[in-house]
Amino acid sequence: MENKEKKFSQKSAPARSARMVETIYGCKWSLTVYQLLAEGIDRPGEMVRSVEGLSTKVLNDCLRRNIEFGILERIAYNEIPPRVEYRLTPFGEKFVKVLDSLEDLQVEISEQATV
Repeated sequence: MENKEKKFSQKSAPARSARMVETIYGCKWSLTVYQLLAEGIDRPGEMVRSVEGLSTKVLNDCLRRNIEFGILERIAYNEIPPRVEYRLTPFGEKFVKVLDSLEDLQVEISEQATV
């Protein structure tokens, strides 16, 4: 038998990005925060007032996690009273597109299941 050279190695999931997606989907508020940002609601107090059941503590934890992943950036203005806003980073914009693609895939899977 002829000995063929192996061209491929085992492919494994990218650890950091897989953990990031899992963490963001595991946080029930992250997707809501992205939706709020898309609607132009970028200040934490306004976010809490806009969403029933969202507390300041939970929102701050969610925002902190998204900043650590590089999805959101925090902009603090040197004003009195203090003003803080959040926005998607360029990486965050790409990440949200990936999440939108996952949502589209889920819709397609759900449609196939009902056929």
